[in-house]
Amino acid sequence: MSPNSEAAPALSVRNLRKTYAGGVEALKGISLDVAPGDFFALLGPNGAGKSTLIGIISSLVNKTDGAVEIFGVDIARRRDAAMRLLGLVPQEINFNLFEKPFDILVNYAGFYGIPRAQAAERAEAELRNARLWDKADVMSRTLSGGMKRRLMIARAMMTQPKLLILDEPTAGVDIEIRRDMWRTLREINAAGTTIILTTHYLEEAESLCRNLAIIDHGRIVEQGPIRALLAQLDVEGFLLDIDGEVPAAMPLIEGVTITAADAHTLDVDMPRTMDLNRVFAALDTAGVRVRSMRTKSNRLEELFVRMTARDPAAA
Repeated sequence: MSPNSEAAPALSVRNLRKTYAGGVEALKGISLDVAPGDFFALLGPNGAGKSTLIGIISSLVNKTDGAVEIFGVDIARRRDAAMRLLGLVPQEINFNLFEKPFDILVNYAGFYGIPRAQAAERAEAELRNARLWDKADVMSRTLSGGMKRRLMIARAMMTQPKLLILDEPTAGVDIEIRRDMWRTLREINAAGTTIILTTHYLEEAESLCRNLAIIDHGRIVEQGPIRALLAQLDVEGFLLDIDGEVPAAMPLIEGVTITAADAHTLDVDMPRTMDLNRVFAALDTAGVRVRSMRTKSNRLEELFVRMTARDPAAA
């Protein structure tokens, strides 16, 4: 299959297995496809196999069996061609902190045979895209944590990859930095780069990604569009801000649980198939006036817990 074929997935993994020395089976026949242009989430607890999968895709780990293609290019048969299509942003900051951002990008491009003049043009473009051009000539160790993360992404984009993999890119950073990085990643994806994101922040996947796969004990336990998977959940949770204090006795509605979240907020769990207006009507009859409503739970987290709680032997 040609790498330019419209039919080629951005990533195709077939029956991928990895057994480490000592018999530890990290991957147990994983198969998945990521469509071109997608923003795809790969989720799973520690030890699930995410890092092994990314290591094999990026040719840092040797597979035991199976096949991996990047835009139709088999990584085992045409490794160099496949790696030219791939950009990888690891979790750890791994550039020289005593180099300038501009030099880091230009030198990185040199490893891929990009002429220096062309690399300099790309470095300026990527630093501007990352909102780091004004920091091009400072020591990288002086950059803030968020700037260092954006520099990692800019470096990966120097080879103009068609597929960008980010391994826990916002681990350990505060919410302001995370949201700034979300903006950067949305811009990269909107420009046409396919992105695969691994994250422990499940709201991050729900906010950014269109499709996901959940991996646990070396197997894919669920995959598909995020919205379709969330629709499997049969319970929704809401927080209702009310006028006055919560009543001593809550209205009784079959299938609905209403408790006090605090003195002025009701915590409501109800079937997804139920009309919320029925809850509002019952509260109104009880003299409770609702001022505002917001979703209580992270539904993706609920799905994640449900999927990974299954018996791994049955996955």
